[in-house]
Amino acid sequence: MVAVFGFAWWLGLYLLARDVTKPALRRAGIGLLGYAMALATAGTTDHPLLAAVHAVFLSLPSVFWTGVLIAGRAEAAWRWGVLPGSLVLAAASPFVGAWSTVVVVLPLFWALGLFLRHGGRPRLVALLMFGLAVSLVLLSFLSGEARTLLLAGIGVDLVLLGGSVAVLDAFDEGEAIRRDMLWSLLVAGGTAVLFGSQVALAAWLVDRPLDLLAYGVVGAAIAMQVLARPINALADRFAFRDAPDLRRERDELREVAAALPRRAEVPLSEFDETEFVRLTRRALSHYGDLGKLASSPLTSLPVIAARLAERGVPDAPLARATELKALLLETITRLKPADGEFGTSEEWRHYNALFFYYVVGVRPYSVRTKVTELDPVARRALAWFADHVPERTLHNWQAAAAKIVATELRLTSAWP
Repeated sequence: MVAVFGFAWWLGLYLLARDVTKPALRRAGIGLLGYAMALATAGTTDHPLLAAVHAVFLSLPSVFWTGVLIAGRAEAAWRWGVLPGSLVLAAASPFVGAWSTVVVVLPLFWALGLFLRHGGRPRLVALLMFGLAVSLVLLSFLSGEARTLLLAGIGVDLVLLGGSVAVLDAFDEGEAIRRDMLWSLLVAGGTAVLFGSQVALAAWLVDRPLDLLAYGVVGAAIAMQVLARPINALADRFAFRDAPDLRRERDELREVAAALPRRAEVPLSEFDETEFVRLTRRALSHYGDLGKLASSPLTSLPVIAARLAERGVPDAPLARATELKALLLETITRLKPADGEFGTSEEWRHYNALFFYYVVGVRPYSVRTKVTELDPVARRALAWFADHVPERTLHNWQAAAAKIVATELRLTSAWP
């Protein structure tokens, strides 16, 4: 059971570490961590309060996988209704009866319907999420050996579920996933064995059960490996709080080092026009993140190697990411009309949609946008977007502009 816990704990942390800002990765990761904690607390259900804690952990996969399934639709209903309501019902189950946990399954039918209705892909992920969540709720009505077998057997489906979510995200990012996952699993597994074996030896020598300690040590060992980058970044914030440039450089180096195993080793010539446009738009969305740009297949553009050689810059991953960023900016700048710094006519829409959104960082539909940090031109653009451009229209402009940028990149690289 400790091995199943360790795998679920690693996979949940791995999904969070890929990009915690993405709702699908974040919610799938939390669901897996909840399953791992349900395994760890399975033997502590004698007391009602401990049983309530275990029931909450047990409900986390179904609740958060519901959030994955809705894929941004009915977000408010899930966040303010399904999420708190399901957790409260799960916590009350030891006191009012296990049947209350059945209610946790009901939002899954709603979420699955939304997912399939809007053409969610792949449907295998939806079925896995649904089947696993229902199995977790069924555990509330089982006991003894049958419950233990079902609880441990869910780990097989977790491989498919977590792997599917990670592979889909890697596909959207144009990244490879196999080597990155394998490296993380090997290092996390080796660290867990190193720590966990000591607990197992101690339990054998003193002839006392140390199950909770074993779960804690294995979980901490895996967390230290998978979350090494954010832990180092947090330490940098305190140790180098008076050196922001040093922190930024260290962050960039860590991000680039982590991105290298995820870089797809597929020749750009094998990508058709549609795929190349998708990769271009993905690179534009990561304009301010050198770590993400370093994993983009576009760093293999022939023009990038030629530009580095012309300037005498060593051909390194960070240099390629920086050069790709500069190339994107140059291409975007060529879309700018010649009549001023900002305009709202038809000919300005492609430039505005890319430059102010990706390069400047204007987010007209987000309350987190800090107006005080924008220059006067960017403030004008922000006001115009917010008052006159619907969000869907902006997305359409960005898609059209990305096609133009992709065409420019292909022509610059003398690539048919």
